[in-house]
Amino acid sequence: MTSTHYLVTGAAGFIGSHFVRGLLGPEGTGGAGGAGAVEVTALDALTYAGDPANLAPAESDRRFRFVRGDIGDAPLVRALMRPGTVVVNFAAESHVDRSIADAGAFVRTNVLGTQTLLDAALHSDVRCFLQISTDEVYGSVEHGTWTEEAPIAPNSPYAASKASADLLALSYARTHGLDVRITRCSNNYGSHQHPEKLIPRFVTTLLDGGAVPLYGDGGNVRDWLHVSDHCRALRTVLEHGAPGEVYNVGGGTQLTNRELTGLILDACGADWSSVRLVEDRKGHDRRYCVDDRKLRGLGQLPLVPFEQGLADTIDWYREHRGRWAENGATGAAASLPARG
Repeated sequence: MTSTHYLVTGAAGFIGSHFVRGLLGPEGTGGAGGAGAVEVTALDALTYAGDPANLAPAESDRRFRFVRGDIGDAPLVRALMRPGTVVVNFAAESHVDRSIADAGAFVRTNVLGTQTLLDAALHSDVRCFLQISTDEVYGSVEHGTWTEEAPIAPNSPYAASKASADLLALSYARTHGLDVRITRCSNNYGSHQHPEKLIPRFVTTLLDGGAVPLYGDGGNVRDWLHVSDHCRALRTVLEHGAPGEVYNVGGGTQLTNRELTGLILDACGADWSSVRLVEDRKGHDRRYCVDDRKLRGLGQLPLVPFEQGLADTIDWYREHRGRWAENGATGAAASLPARG
């Protein structure tokens, strides 16, 4: 049986590692064109957000190879691609607060790194290039939803860098005919997420008996998507999506940050005395909401109820205290308010 080779960048991160484990597990699809055998090359620079332990279940799989490296290393990424490769680009700097403090790393990785990958893909005759993006490229929407045709209007340096990468990717599709597909997802949650992000930050802090920071009035609205539903959506886009198209990936659960905080407090046995209000973030988008009917038309529906997904996520952090303590829940992330 002919196997499909995947090059997964940012593979040791939260979503990338879930995707890799899914490819190698029973739910893996085997390729952009249908079921079959797979080979996976996982590329990650192992910055603070990349954890080799996230890929530990794959280490003994003969179909898996890990390479430590940067997506901006042109000779390396070209060497890792071959005709027929499916490139899935998760590699990104993704914390909004860090981008406000220092945008340079975001431009280098999210824009220039993506451009380096696109050049390598173009010259390597890859089968497909899947660019993982974010709903944040659309900016804030007070009412209604964004469709994929909505103009991008990013408000943070992080979102601007991802929007720039999207435009580059689409230009390679339109100018060179490269099979590029883009997904723009809502806020992900689940196990293995770095504790700088809202849900793991709040959970780990509360489990340690600390106080969690809530931006402004807590009224900012986000749509929450379980990471397993996101990864299933990506496989759907690879199997049934069309070249040059953008697909929104929503979770279907909209909550204000204050509502989410209340749910986490209850689940962790804490109350509102464990919350401290902090000054709102600069340029903080008030509400995100994507229209994902295009993806649903491919047969993709989110399957994980938020209540169950949140409970499972909290249980994972409760049972893996050593993992998140090592990853900086009380270290570098503690100096930054949580993203939301």
